[in-house]
Parts: sequence; structure tokens; C-alpha cells
Amino acid sequence: MTRPSLKPIAEQVIVITGGTSGIGLTTARMLAEHGAKLFLVARNEEALRALSAEIRGKGGTADYAVADVADYEHLQAASAKAIATFGGFDTWINDAGAFIYGRLDEVSLADQRRLFNVTYWGVVHGTLIAAEHLKVTGGAVINVGSVLGEIAIPYQGPYCASKFAVKGFTEAFRREAEASHHPISVTLIKPAAINTPFTDHARNRMDSKGTRNPPPAYDAHLVARAIMHACTTPVRDLTIGGAGGISMVVGNRMAPRVMDWMFAKFGHTSMTTELEGDKAQRDNLYEPREDLHDESSLHPLTRRTSLALEVQLNPGPTAAVAGGLAAIALAVGSTRRRLSRRR
Repeated sequence: MTRPSLKPIAEQVIVITGGTSGIGLTTARMLAEHGAKLFLVARNEEALRALSAEIRGKGGTADYAVADVADYEHLQAASAKAIATFGGFDTWINDAGAFIYGRLDEVSLADQRRLFNVTYWGVVHGTLIAAEHLKVTGGAVINVGSVLGEIAIPYQGPYCASKFAVKGFTEAFRREAEASHHPISVTLIKPAAINTPFTDHARNRMDSKGTRNPPPAYDAHLVARAIMHACTTPVRDLTIGGAGGISMVVGNRMAPRVMDWMFAKFGHTSMTTELEGDKAQRDNLYEPREDLHDESSLHPLTRRTSLALEVQLNPGPTAAVAGGLAAIALAVGSTRRRLSRRR
């Protein structure tokens, strides 16, 4: 298959679902700053209107549609409006998600189905709708998955399962697109724990006032950078967060019983807090709540850098720096050994 040709950001029209909060909000603002025309999709019309006005007020271009990604016809109508408004689109980002904390046997099946309808079926709906346009014009589909699509953790079971499903769907879709010679770049973004209103918006079925993600939590701007990179560079997947992401996945593969013990021992305490956070944002599983926040009210500490991401975005320069540091370390070690022998 011919490598898909993607336009520079400033020449693109980009559709973002879940664009009024967290990763989607941060990404929308970053893309607008780089000149992209944005079409925002979310349930919260007040937030959509305010964000569009904010972007236009800074010289950008934005429009929106109110839609629940769980509803295929709603999302199809949003796509039609984007095409009517801008004449088409170049990239479609599936970011909308739903969140629940609680034991699998204590979260109702109705709530689990709702989470899947948003987090998995929303991605399926968005991808298939986008593909109808992009298989003719070319462009990118970017699905926001998670490292929890590689390793499941307790108390977030439905979310983990949905992200495993997103990974499987994305890989299958990519291979079918290639088999059909469709000029579509398909990227899976896999963030570790990110400091977003994820925890504020989650339905809480734990025995605590608030919920949180196991530390460390990374800055949403890192995920936005990864997404922006995928808008212009065909790339299979990108993982954000080494300490909280890649290390967990590797640990789970090499020593799964150790990971079982660690999560059994520390899982509950690492995901609960007696801080209530912002009640206006709490629990948007079925209805939208207050939006336009890029960080959680429950995460006091945030990592602003991810070496793992830098390696993926800049493999040549990063490898050279790492090689130089390794050479320095070897040289220092060798000098110390020689001095030790002389003594």
C-alpha cells in the first residue's frame, strides 16, 4: 500500500469527538494554535459554543455539532455538517470516552453497557463514518486508546475491557484499509494515566468520596502532541508515559503474578481519595456535566515530560543523545576502574 500523504496542520480540517474536556480540549486548542480548522463534537452544547467562540476570538476557525458518539445517526449527522461547512475533513480524532470506578460485580450491567456504547462503539461509529469520506480523499483516523488496552487493572474493569476492544478494532480496521488500498493513516494513541477530568467525570462506585488514577499522572499536552504528530505523520501507534505505562505493560508480560500481587495490595488505595473534587463535573456517564477543564481537580502532581514519547516522536536525535549519555557513562566507569586499580 502507498504510504498515505497527510497535509500540514495549517491546511487541515480536523474533526474531534470529546473535544470539550481533557485530552480532546487540550488537543483542540493546540491544533487551533497551529492553524487547523476544527469541527468539534460533544454532548455539551454550552461548552461547544464557548470553545468555538474562544478559538475564533484568537483568529482560528471552528464549528461544532452536538452529538452523543454512542448514537450512530447523531454522529453521521455531525459528519455531514462538517462536510457541508468545510467541504470535507482531513483527520478524524475519536477521543470521547466514559469512565466508571468500581468492582465488576458492583457496577450495574446497564452502566457497563453505557460505558461500552461510548468508549468502544463511539470509536467504531466515528471510524466507519470517517472512512466513508477519507477512503476517497485520503487522510487520517486517530483513535485514542489507552495502555489499559494492554494491561487490565482492578476497579476500572469495564474501561479496560473497552480499551482492549478499541485496540483490536483499530488493528483490524488498519489491516482491512490496507488490503483495500484506502489512503488512510490509522493511529492508536495509548496514554498512561493522564491528569484530565477523567476522574471528575467518572461514575464512582468505590467506598470513597473521590477517585484518582494510580500515579504518576502525565500532562494532557503530551497526548495532544502525540495526536498532532499523527495528524501529519503516518504512524501505527504512540504510547505516552514510560513510568506509568510502558513499565506496567512490560512488567505484566514478564512477571504477571507480581503485578497481580501489587494490584491486589495497592490497587484500591492508589485509586481512591477522600477529596471530592469539583462536584459540578462529577459523573457524566449519561448526561453532560461542566466541561472546558483540561486538568482534574483531584490530581495535585503531574509529570510534564515523557521520555518514552520523545523517543517515538524523535527516534534519531533521541537515540543519539541516549547513545552519547551511555558512552559518557561507560567512559566514567572505565576511568573509575583504572583509578581503583592504581590505588
